[in-house]
Amino acid sequence: MLESVTSAALASAMDGLALRQRTIANNIANVNTPNYHAKRVSFEDALAQSVQAGDGSVQATTADSLEPTQLNGNNVNLDTETLSNIDTVLRFQFAAQAAGNEFTAIRAALRTS
Repeated sequence: MLESVTSAALASAMDGLALRQRTIANNIANVNTPNYHAKRVSFEDALAQSVQAGDGSVQATTADSLEPTQLNGNNVNLDTETLSNIDTVLRFQFAAQAAGNEFTAIRAALRTS
């Protein structure tokens, strides 16, 4: 496969965003679980550094949220999770469209050569 910094970065971004969507779903599923701490996925800063270094490949990391807890020890906030999910879906759609455009350009270049 043709590997470029752009395609590696798009793949890393889509992997990170997919992990974030699964994590958000898990957080929402545990909204009433005592002592459950919401998880947060991060990869954007590492991805930017990787692209600047000419690579584009990174692994997303997951960490516990440091938001305040409720009386039952749970710190899942449905408003936060909902907004994060909307943001993640839009970012994933953008990355998927960019990846599709890159493949279309490669396909067109191969046909003309």
